[in-house]
Amino acid sequence: MSTSETSTPRGATAAVADPATTPSKPERPAVGPGSRRDGWIRRGPLLPALIFTIVVTQLPFLFTIYYSTQSWNLVNPGSQRFVGFDNYLTVFTDSQFRGVALNSIVLTLGSVLIAVVLGLAIALLLNRSFPGRGLIRTLIITPFLITPVAGALIWQTVMFDPTYGLVNFVLGPFGAGTTDWISSYPRAAVIVALVWQWTPFMMLLLLAGLGSQPPEVVEAARMDGAGGFAVFREVTLPHLRRFIELGVVLGAIYLVNTFDTIYMMTQGGPGTASANLPFYIYQRAFLGFDIGESAAMGVVTVIATIIVATLALRLIFRSFSTEEA
Repeated sequence: MSTSETSTPRGATAAVADPATTPSKPERPAVGPGSRRDGWIRRGPLLPALIFTIVVTQLPFLFTIYYSTQSWNLVNPGSQRFVGFDNYLTVFTDSQFRGVALNSIVLTLGSVLIAVVLGLAIALLLNRSFPGRGLIRTLIITPFLITPVAGALIWQTVMFDPTYGLVNFVLGPFGAGTTDWISSYPRAAVIVALVWQWTPFMMLLLLAGLGSQPPEVVEAARMDGAGGFAVFREVTLPHLRRFIELGVVLGAIYLVNTFDTIYMMTQGGPGTASANLPFYIYQRAFLGFDIGESAAMGVVTVIATIIVATLALRLIFRSFSTEEA
């Protein structure tokens, strides 16, 4: 008896793999939807924008990192030399830099939080139906459409001028007719100008959130006996949480880089009372001509902003995904 006969039971047929019938792994089509070529065709129009973004943002940042390792003052020709991380050590031990960083936090958080509260109040008012609502919405978003330089000049000359300003004209009967608001309260003056400009943005964002709220939920809460404040606290405010968080993050990312309003209104003074990090870096680079130290300050500011923004955006996206689930 042969080996094949002893190893195979009687009546059984040995299965022989046929290459023609063996299922193979599906290959990605060379042409057509889902192919690699189709992917490049769809992404191709975005490449010029991507290259332009890299050239105008990442290359200057790489040069900034290079300059931050140099001791270079433009007043002293030929003073450029490599110092490694000495500029970063000087930045972290500079008490004035820490004070300006604290000013930046106060200016940013103060402006954003006040703008969110005022934007929420205005959004709740404009969410109701009344004659002329569209016109009033258009007028309220006007400050956000004005350029920051023009808005700063309006507050500096028209509103806060000690002689001809409207603020002193209105508060004159209360004994504040000759107050120089910008010199006496520079930080508060800058915050007021920033709040005036960013409240319409927060209002639009929260108004969109109110428009997405299901009216059936509000009606059901009212039928259960909930009052107006209870409905707002238990139904409307939790629904607007995502929009409020998004507004705070977007406003903080933009306002931490505020330069034009401070430059036009206070020049960072008196001293550094109203200066933030971008303005202080400008002073060290273009008034003090210290390229190396100002570059190190810029790198530290960018890295800190990226870390905070990344953590905040992850928190928001996690909140969105949790509510969708």
